[in-house]
Amino acid sequence: MKALILTATLSVAAVAASQAAAQDYELSIYSGWQTAPHSRVSGDYPGGGDYDALIGWDGKSFEMPPYYGLRGTWWRSETFGVALEFTHAKVYAPDDEREAIGFDSFEFTDGHNLLTVNAMRRWPEQWGTATPYAGAGLGIAFPHVDVETTGGDKTFGYQLTGPAVRLLAGVSYPISERVSIFGEYQFTYSSNEADLDGGGTLETDIKTNAINVGLALSF
Repeated sequence: MKALILTATLSVAAVAASQAAAQDYELSIYSGWQTAPHSRVSGDYPGGGDYDALIGWDGKSFEMPPYYGLRGTWWRSETFGVALEFTHAKVYAPDDEREAIGFDSFEFTDGHNLLTVNAMRRWPEQWGTATPYAGAGLGIAFPHVDVETTGGDKTFGYQLTGPAVRLLAGVSYPISERVSIFGEYQFTYSSNEADLDGGGTLETDIKTNAINVGLALSF
């Protein structure tokens, strides 16, 4: 009986050790080219009246402040992980379109911030030493709302505006034992409801598409 218990104990310890060895943490930072397709904006002006228009957003990824993101991934096994990801995206309303609805400024550029919890899947060394991966996440949008009406009411600050969704797929390539470079495509969607100073409102669904390149550190 003692031998059986010892054998079982050693087996459990071996499984636990192998699982622990398979777990690792990865910190990733990236930037790239981010765009945002048209979306409809609607709401009420401060002081009364409403607006409804289709806006063709500009991303301007490389203008200050630049587009970037951070992701921390806990790989629970060789193939499955959980990640916390922050993205500092940006959208500007073109001058003629914001003027047409009575705004002197209309942008989320500091930025259109998203925070999600992702489920991650990877296929280690599927293509030589390159590892493809994919992920999907749910979270929140908390943009810096920068809106000024022609009447002089100015909204300038961070707001929690609604839920966000993220989808991504990419490939990483090791350049040392702990450092990898990666490239990926990323899509985000957020449903936003913001308050405007003076009593107005703003509603819009924002989608982004991005091609990212970055650096990842494993530990």
